[in-house]
Amino acid sequence: MQTRQFLSVLVLLALNCGSDFEARGADNRPKRVLLIGQGPDTHKPSTHEYMAGVRILYAMLHKVEGLQPVIVRADGKWEGGPDLIDSADGAFIFVSQGAKWISDDQARLAAFQRLEKRGGGLACWHWGMGTRTAEPIAAFVELFGGCHGGPDRKHRVMKNIDVGVATPDHPIARKIQPFTITEEFYYALKFGPDPKRVTPLLTISQDGSRHTVGWAWNRPSGGRSFGFSGGHFHDTWQRAEYRRLAAQGVLWVMKLEPPKGLSFDVPDFALKLKPQSANGATPNQSLKKKLKKRTESGNTPPRPGIR
Repeated sequence: MQTRQFLSVLVLLALNCGSDFEARGADNRPKRVLLIGQGPDTHKPSTHEYMAGVRILYAMLHKVEGLQPVIVRADGKWEGGPDLIDSADGAFIFVSQGAKWISDDQARLAAFQRLEKRGGGLACWHWGMGTRTAEPIAAFVELFGGCHGGPDRKHRVMKNIDVGVATPDHPIARKIQPFTITEEFYYALKFGPDPKRVTPLLTISQDGSRHTVGWAWNRPSGGRSFGFSGGHFHDTWQRAEYRRLAAQGVLWVMKLEPPKGLSFDVPDFALKLKPQSANGATPNQSLKKKLKKRTESGNTPPRPGIR
């Protein structure tokens, strides 16, 4: 099985060069995207389930030719993280206080900045765009386009909130219709000195105003960024809109056209959390085995050819 997986990442696919997407880099290799999660934080079980979330995303993307998704668990100091980022073409972050987490380590911040400068794809999901303090906001916004941060940040659980599609013709929002959901959305996000530089994708009404909760950004460096402030409850992955949004968001920032026939369905077992252990952890080893994924901690360099 490992041999077959290794050979699969060597398959070369000539995608339509005239589309809005670019298939590969100049070296004609599959584009490598890190799906970065973490173990449980202080939130209640069934919320902020980072690793379970990135495994669902992997389940949708691992068969896309021209793309090499790699699940990464970035716990603790994650000392090998900067080298891992330098080896990647993009990153999707679903971690605790992502904006703070990036800025907490100068080597990690510098690695993300190098990824941005070389036109890499950057995507963030829910608390992956967050910081309780204001200091990390500016650096994060220059990478991802938007941030949920500072002591004035706004969020609440909203029951049966209507979500609108602001730019339905954008590739990330393709085939997503307005929907209603119970969700903890972050809103009144920080988009930097020029909020109009980002393209609103999904919006909600709150506190008498319309707020962007999902966006896309064509960065000046030539790279792309995407963010979505929903995803608090793990059960939201059962919604087809969420799975499609996440998968199309990653493909867009990686400049890849979704292949014909790409399924956004995942097996029921992949959507369900393993019963909680006494300390609230959700290791979900059975899911790990069933999806046949390989997680890199980043604490050791990836082995050649198996990444």
